[in-house]
Amino acid sequence: MTGHPALADAAPVPAWLDSPLRPVARPALSADTAADLVVVGGGYSGLWTAVLAKERNPAREVILLEGQRIGWAASGRNGGFCSASLTHGKDNGAQRFPAEIDTLERLGRQNLTELESAIGRYGIACDFELTGGLSVATEPHQVDWLREAADEGDGEFLDQDAIRAQVASPTYLAGLWERDNNALLDPAKLAWGLAETAERLGVRVHESTRVTDLAGDAEGMAVRTASGHTVRASRVALGTNAFPSLVRRVRWHTVPVYDYALMTEPLSAEQLASVGWRHRQGIDDSGNQFHYYRLTADNRILWGGYDAIYHFGRKIDDRLDQRPATFDLLARQFFETFPQLEGLRFTHQWGGAIDTCTRFFAFFGTAYAGRAAYALGYTGLGVGATRFGANVMLDLLDGLDTERTRLQMVRSKPLPFPPEPLAFAGVQLTRWSLAAADRKGGRRNVWLRSLDRMGLGFDS
Repeated sequence: MTGHPALADAAPVPAWLDSPLRPVARPALSADTAADLVVVGGGYSGLWTAVLAKERNPAREVILLEGQRIGWAASGRNGGFCSASLTHGKDNGAQRFPAEIDTLERLGRQNLTELESAIGRYGIACDFELTGGLSVATEPHQVDWLREAADEGDGEFLDQDAIRAQVASPTYLAGLWERDNNALLDPAKLAWGLAETAERLGVRVHESTRVTDLAGDAEGMAVRTASGHTVRASRVALGTNAFPSLVRRVRWHTVPVYDYALMTEPLSAEQLASVGWRHRQGIDDSGNQFHYYRLTADNRILWGGYDAIYHFGRKIDDRLDQRPATFDLLARQFFETFPQLEGLRFTHQWGGAIDTCTRFFAFFGTAYAGRAAYALGYTGLGVGATRFGANVMLDLLDGLDTERTRLQMVRSKPLPFPPEPLAFAGVQLTRWSLAAADRKGGRRNVWLRSLDRMGLGFDS
């Protein structure tokens, strides 16, 4: 089947990484060595941990080991939405930790403020814009959801005329504008800038250095690599995202889900004027299967989401980054949303794995008698929340009693996923049920209501 004509020249690579600004590869670890702290993973989770570790103690010897390239996985493939939320939305957090939600919201806003400050302090040129976010209703039942959220103080309700005055789409029925909850940025530039910052602070960064094993003994931790080299360390921080955790007992707590996105060519002045979008907010629609989209610094539109694909056996494979059927669907939906942009071309199409857990936001823990820490399960909301998670890991490794470590959200873990074939069957049934709810005015079937009663439900 022939794909959408707007995709004819789309490069099968993440647009953010397809840049002349991408740094040259750093050398792999070439000998045994030692450090106070080894950070495993060169995405946001690991990079923030390395930077914050040196901020806390400049004398601490820190090594960061990345199996491929800095920011090559989820940190270089996401939409660049940097949310203040630590819990994948206030409602989701309130359902799970009602007694803590006000604290979690405050800590999330504080984290976003500190993140912006760090970007400025270190001169990280990542096109950071504090734009806020728009949630849009494209079905009648979603209008009431947005109005109720506004009534609870979670943003400004926009009726059909008001939302279309913000961004012109014939599909919009209403909107919710949260003005200070979200920033937009170039995700790859953030990762590259954090790596450069870490090195300036004295962190040793090695790419193409895949860690295969951890071991603990009376003297500390041994971090072994695929090349046969070992790093001895007092502490280890694990930021391995969707990939199988080096702490085997937590592997059941996450599954990798593939998400897909498109990037357009730059809009002309006339095309941009036909859409409006003067405030440049990040946008998501309100369905269970939802799109996320935003303008880039050079006025391209990133358009992603909707299809979230889980592969049997928790499979992760580079070949899964391309899914023509999903790209074709996304392209058709794009022009349904913005028919005035017919004729615009897409320059890039890509996908990648994110890690999700049954509460849909990060969880934390330690292993090896407190000498290793991990943060997992960000479920696509890691651009901002990984900085908070890095602070949690460092608190745990340093044995600190902090407001963060006292949180029940930090001290508890989500329920694990079942083994195959139950995991695959459960994910597929949930995905089918969420799509059915979208078609039926938001009405949730028996399966979704059962998940809600077990504390496993989520509506987006």
